[in-house]
Amino acid sequence: MHTDFEIEDRGLQYVGSSRIEGPLVVVEKVLDAGYDEIVEIIDPTGHSRLGRVLDVSETQAVVQVLEGTTGLSNKAMRTRFLGESFRLPVSHEMLGRVFDGLGRPADGGPPALCADRNDVNGMPINPYARRYPREFIQTGLSAIDGMNALVRGQKLPIFSGNGLPHDRVSAQIVRQARLLEEEVQFSIVFAAMGVKHDVAEFFIRNFRDSGALARAVMFFSLADAPSVERLLTPRVALTLAEHLAFDCGQHVLVLLTDMTNYCESLREVGTARGEIPGRKGYPGYLYSDLASIYERAGRIEGSPGSITQMAILTMPADDISHPVPDLTGYITEGQVVLDRDLFQRGVYPPIAGLPSLSRLMKDGVGEGYTREDHPILASQLFACYAYVKRVRGLADVIGEEELSTLDKQYLRFGEAFETRFLNQGEYENRSIEETLELGWEVLSTLPRDELHRVSDSLLNKYYRESEEGMVCVPAGGASG
Repeated sequence: MHTDFEIEDRGLQYVGSSRIEGPLVVVEKVLDAGYDEIVEIIDPTGHSRLGRVLDVSETQAVVQVLEGTTGLSNKAMRTRFLGESFRLPVSHEMLGRVFDGLGRPADGGPPALCADRNDVNGMPINPYARRYPREFIQTGLSAIDGMNALVRGQKLPIFSGNGLPHDRVSAQIVRQARLLEEEVQFSIVFAAMGVKHDVAEFFIRNFRDSGALARAVMFFSLADAPSVERLLTPRVALTLAEHLAFDCGQHVLVLLTDMTNYCESLREVGTARGEIPGRKGYPGYLYSDLASIYERAGRIEGSPGSITQMAILTMPADDISHPVPDLTGYITEGQVVLDRDLFQRGVYPPIAGLPSLSRLMKDGVGEGYTREDHPILASQLFACYAYVKRVRGLADVIGEEELSTLDKQYLRFGEAFETRFLNQGEYENRSIEETLELGWEVLSTLPRDELHRVSDSLLNKYYRESEEGMVCVPAGGASG
């Protein structure tokens, strides 16, 4: 059928649609509709829903219904084009609140009093105006602080898998993250897409009990919410983060989970639109779409604030070459990878030593930021742990008893590295000094002449070995 329209006091309103396909509604004979324009859709019961324009032509407009198309009728529905893109009311007063995926109150409280309404698509940051990320962020986790350090303004995702404790790890980072020198706590903007109710309750309870909720804003697009809502949720969260960082001058840590659910929704909408699929059915513009989210982190010249972003994504079948983690790795500055084998052996956090990487670590650690030995210590730990992996592979073939004395020492180092350096309590907040001293402790299980990457001056200062070749306390002593 074709769509008619009628004029009411509140503007031009279209009656009916030509077809409804999944989350999409096609409206005919639309006048002056624009791409990404927000649409009000009124169902036969008079209930109003939001949608946005995905595609326009001379004869029709394709509208994505954010709250689902259940109950809509081709003949009885009414559509009104609002002439602007989706805008979020933003205010510092939103801290301490919980909202749904579209920014509407979900905690029983009233709408926030907001003077500004910002476009959720944001504005591209001029690369010339960006400040380079440098300052070290202490998360309290040795596996991150010691070997994959996070710096202010960086985007560092967490690659996980189904059943791994990424929720616990991310909650611990939120509780503990702080700037080392300035003693500044971050404002937290948390966005969850497609998560179950028990996961949402875990985060709310964890933030509330730790006191982090007072400086956090939470957005939840739950698993039973329309999947297309997830496409706006990270943009809604980042819009508020930009207001807090660049208008209010705060340091903001943005946590997005789960980006795989977001990409599944993107694939669903692309299929409904009849787009030509790319790898594994995802749309060909998946890279640029993810970049439009990840690239909203950073620092800007002239603004004291910053946005540091950590996105969690679950890798289907633990496949790091899957399109979502693969493309994410190209856009972001490294990744923290959770390892299933470490998790099954009881190591928490089960952060893999070798696949994990922070490309900006070199610019935020060392003398003037953490300690002069930090970069070299991390490099030596990587090198020694890589050799441990090779020795374990050899032991699987010939048996551990056939290994050389040196190889057996490397096995002891690997065990100490995993159980003492990587492993820590869920509520254990280690300072960077404690992390570095612990790194030297586990390195001292190896002979001094095996530490090829460390200068003699640093070895004289930090390396100690007992008569039995086991660990002694390093020269600097344990940090309190």
